Amino acid sequence: MSEKLQFAERLCEAMTRAGYPLRPVVLEREFNTRFWGRSITLQAARRWLRGEAIPAQDKLQVLADWLGLPPEELRFGVKVRHSVQERRNRWEEGVGYLERETFEAFLALPAAQRKVVREVILAFAAAHPTPETESPPPKPSGLGATTG
Repeated sequence: MSEKLQFAERLCEAMTRAGYPLRPVVLEREFNTRFWGRSITLQAARRWLRGEAIPAQDKLQVLADWLGLPPEELRFGVKVRHSVQERRNRWEEGVGYLERETFEAFLALPAAQRKVVREVILAFAAAHPTPETESPPPKPSGLGATTG
């Protein structure tokens, strides 16, 4: 199923949950009363509901606010939202004081030194993969290699 059709399904489901009929005229009216930019046409509303188009980010934000769900969930679905949240939680739970201190020091380095540190870390990660690694880390581009 195409990305546009998936978006249309999520939009229709959200409108139904919010108690609105799935009619372009309703979508057009409700959207335009909340959006401060240029109004959408009945044709644009129809295209969103039929899965022929996906609104721009500013319009998506208004739709999400109106329908009471996060914009990324409306745009990409719950699965992507959960995936992002899992990664965020794993990052927050797995990083202690020492790691944070190391990151702070890393970020304070000049760009050339950060590149060298990154290459060393990626070389170690490639040499010692862990079972929780979803995919192999990127290959180091070579220590001391410069890009012009």
